[in-house]
Amino acid sequence: MACSVQFLLLLPLILLLSKAASLPHSPTLPKAAIFPVSKDPSTLQYVARVFMGENLDSVNLVVDLNGPSVWMASELKSASQSQQPCSLKCSMAKSIRGGGGGGGAEYNSQGCTLLAENAISRTSASGDLSEDVLAMEFWDGIGPSSFAKSEKFLFLSSPDLLLKGLAHGARGMLGLGDSRISLPSQFSTTFGFFERKFSLCLSPQKGAVFLGGSPQISSSMMFTPLISKKGEGFYYIDVSSIKVSGKKLPLQQKGILDAKISTIAPYTTFESKIYAAFVESYVSAAISMNLSLVQPVAPFEVCFSPKHMENVPIVDLVLQSELVRWRIHGENSMVVVNDEVMCLGFLDGGPNPRESIVVGGYQIEDHLLEFNLGNSMIGFASLLKGEKKCSDFEASSMDREIL
Repeated sequence: MACSVQFLLLLPLILLLSKAASLPHSPTLPKAAIFPVSKDPSTLQYVARVFMGENLDSVNLVVDLNGPSVWMASELKSASQSQQPCSLKCSMAKSIRGGGGGGGAEYNSQGCTLLAENAISRTSASGDLSEDVLAMEFWDGIGPSSFAKSEKFLFLSSPDLLLKGLAHGARGMLGLGDSRISLPSQFSTTFGFFERKFSLCLSPQKGAVFLGGSPQISSSMMFTPLISKKGEGFYYIDVSSIKVSGKKLPLQQKGILDAKISTIAPYTTFESKIYAAFVESYVSAAISMNLSLVQPVAPFEVCFSPKHMENVPIVDLVLQSELVRWRIHGENSMVVVNDEVMCLGFLDGGPNPRESIVVGGYQIEDHLLEFNLGNSMIGFASLLKGEKKCSDFEASSMDREIL
């Protein structure tokens, strides 16, 4: 049989559109597909809930913004799952960072194997390229949801040993990276009427991943180019300078700082020299605002008394111009440890890190991030002061009929 790169039969789409046409108002396409995300309080990982297999069983997967693929433990194999014996799809998978973990893909009569990677434990293992049913909810933010199934969703079925370090109950990782078999790319291929973009909205409680679109918000969104490094599929932005309370850090860097956006890092990290200058500037600004230093609490190196917590320095990551900046307010910079201590939620990334800056989960929370893969731009907007928070964008429990 000839190999097809289509991931969804047309029937669910026809049913979906027919359902819309039967409504009394003018038919409209959904804005996006939505997957619910919660934060694990123990590991600080963000965990998405998906529905896979013949029985659409609920599966928890740790969100990896830069992950090249979706992988899950082989113990979850369902009756509808099949190994993918197609050489064309294997070749497509092979294009992701040298086969997912740098080891390349192998194809033979039994199927296709390539490396799945756990970005948290920094381990990898060989997994089988497989396909199965994936259910998703279409979201319009107003009326009842519609549901559809991707009948041939590609993922890696990997050894259980790869689960080490993941949040309790998580059975794999949900890769949102810019690769041909990541969740956003497969969704874009399957449902051609959506834009090639996705959005992320995380919070300390619950949030969501939106595929194909973004929710409308009252806050204004800023945009900056997504910078790609050949063969990686990671999401970077360029940072021209860092400011604390409007004062630029006296950095001696040459050129632009590369900043990777990550859902795996719980807090933002700076290369050691940048971190030292940042802490010095932040402490100076904080003390001038009547904040008092207290004994630090690991993993943080700088902590304050919560008195005068309303007087917290503002941090700006200045991007392509002084007018375009990622502003980090106190809610995203200070971590409340207890009633007596709050700590600066930025960490030392070491003297020679791969990236000068990694923007971590705590600084992302209650920001809407829109990754437009079509024009290589990222939009970002703070929801801290707006009408909506990330926890307001809810997905269904999937207890209604699925097409």
